[in-house]
Amino acid sequence: MAEHPDARKGKSHLSRFRRYEGGDPLAPPVDLADALDAIGEDVMAGYSPERALSEYLRRGGRDQLGLDDLARRVAERRRDLLRRHDLGGTLQEIQKLLEHAVLEERKQLARDVDMDDTDRSFAEMRLENLPASTSAAVNELGDYDWRSPQARADYQKIKDMLGQELLGQRFEGMKQTLQNVTDEDRQQVNKMLSDLNELLDKHRRGEDTQQDFEEFMAEHGQYFPENPQNVDELIDALAQRSAAAQRMLNSMSEEQRQELMELSAQAFGSPQLMQQLSDLDGNLRALRPGEDWTGSERFDGDQPLGLADGAQALADIADLDELSEQLSQGYDGARLDDVDLDKLARQLGDEAAVNARTLRELEHALRKSNTFRRDSQGNLQLTPKAMRQLGQSLLKDIAKRMSRRAGERDVRLAGAAGESSGATKPWEFGATEPWDIPRTILNGVLRRAAGGAAPGTAGPGGRLMELDDIEVAETETRTQAAVALLVDTSFSMAMDGRWVPMKRTALALHTLIRTRFRDDSLQLIGFSRHAQVMDIEELTGLDAMWDKGTNLHHALLLANRHFRKHPDAQPVLLVVTDGEPTSHLEADGSVRFAYPPHPITIAHTVDELDVSQRLGAQITIFRLGSDPGLARFVDSLAERVDGRVVAPELDDLGVAVVDSYLGSRWAGGGPGGSASGSGYDGGGWFGRGGWVDGGLFG
Repeated sequence: MAEHPDARKGKSHLSRFRRYEGGDPLAPPVDLADALDAIGEDVMAGYSPERALSEYLRRGGRDQLGLDDLARRVAERRRDLLRRHDLGGTLQEIQKLLEHAVLEERKQLARDVDMDDTDRSFAEMRLENLPASTSAAVNELGDYDWRSPQARADYQKIKDMLGQELLGQRFEGMKQTLQNVTDEDRQQVNKMLSDLNELLDKHRRGEDTQQDFEEFMAEHGQYFPENPQNVDELIDALAQRSAAAQRMLNSMSEEQRQELMELSAQAFGSPQLMQQLSDLDGNLRALRPGEDWTGSERFDGDQPLGLADGAQALADIADLDELSEQLSQGYDGARLDDVDLDKLARQLGDEAAVNARTLRELEHALRKSNTFRRDSQGNLQLTPKAMRQLGQSLLKDIAKRMSRRAGERDVRLAGAAGESSGATKPWEFGATEPWDIPRTILNGVLRRAAGGAAPGTAGPGGRLMELDDIEVAETETRTQAAVALLVDTSFSMAMDGRWVPMKRTALALHTLIRTRFRDDSLQLIGFSRHAQVMDIEELTGLDAMWDKGTNLHHALLLANRHFRKHPDAQPVLLVVTDGEPTSHLEADGSVRFAYPPHPITIAHTVDELDVSQRLGAQITIFRLGSDPGLARFVDSLAERVDGRVVAPELDDLGVAVVDSYLGSRWAGGGPGGSASGSGYDGGGWFGRGGWVDGGLFG
């Protein structure tokens, strides 16, 4: 009979299912932006990018556990195993079974009226004089002729339990497999152990083949749920459990070890099993000497564990120790790929494994997304792309802060190059501005109405639209600016927690100008004992160093040189500092330092600031800290050059600097004013305000 086509189709398309290993399938992808923000913050604080990445993975992010959280849970799990359990479970169970067997036997002896009195007396005497040691008592009763069926069954349970526990220590799932053991089961186990030792002996001598392994698994594969694919995988699985069994024995008291060794001879009622297991342990110890065969743990709990469960607890502890090392990432070449997710899921649950997998994916994504690069010396650095992303994130934060106080100032976008000012003007030949359609149509309607034409008609000799009706949007040409941001990089900035806010401010302004106002020319100048022009990567990666001096004079020299290179641009001078100038450049280029500030240093600084004013610079000084002497000094400087002083909180430094750059009017009534805190209205020139609502991030 021909086979049905659907049946053939079903045979050729098999469906295979496996356990889902991911987390919530509806969860959002890994948040690279959050990771980059945190890494950038640490880089600006002085960490290397490699260390910053490592610290982020340790801490985790929003709604994301980090490596430290997982390591803490691993340590808690390990402590719980030791505090909750006791290793005497098998011995306690054997003692209970023995006591019950003896009690049932005494009852049977008392009830059996047909029994010879001499035999009864002899049996009672043997039971009465059993050794106090459980193992010795079990051995003593090895040849006892039990009259009670229940007592005989209990005694057999003791021997079977020993066999199950000893095998369960070394073979996963064996204890459950042999719950109702028969003589045939015992023979099969002995045959498996004999064949296994023979295979391991051949492997030690280098005489085994893959065929030997496959033949062994074909006959005895039901005892190995790990499903090893070769003899080495088989040895690895067995050696780990055998070593755990040895560590359990090491963790017992001397009395418990002695009892167990004496009882082992009764396993399955034959010393042959113990001999086979002893040979197996010897083979595994020789083949895997790197396993921990000598370790031990101290169990302080009161929940008894049998031999198999105790060995599993020791194996779990070994897994936890391995996971702890992997999660620490404290060794050379450490990567999150090293973390064994299967072990983590077994020990802490699927959620922990999902968190670790997410961290791994995050690390891969950061390393593959052009976020890092290696310099000529092999050190990890943030790429320009990463710097732009970090800068955009900082700008978004500034935008949120500014929008929260949008009611304090007009934030309409106006005055950017080629952008509408809100007004219209008549069209002229050659005009490139966009038409204002509503205004143009209205002009036509008004013209026709004035000429007597009915609405909606052209009228006699009239047209619906004339050239004179057309109006276009009025735009304003934005003045080009030459911006110099002078940031204090003296050691006091780092000591007082101003180092990172300073760098965040510089990066935000740099990103704003590079992405929104590309015609403007920005120069970043850091000044401590000397001043130097820096690119943004150099400034954000700058480490705080002990170097006496605040050389504002040198920084102003560099700023004025920048202004002279752009004679057609509007100069803008922004100074961020937390101290008075304490050093200046001499005529020969050497640096002179003096504290308290020397009058000559002050004079040189003031002279160069006057040059900035003569070049037409709009000057704003951002004073950090509450030093009264610094406040008096910068106020006098601002008053001298028609500048202004802003004293923002550290968290609002970026807002203050960006707002000053974008501001459309002076705060406090004009030049020379002073603003404290972060709620000032903003000051400025040629109307840049409004980038928050104007769609910079839209």
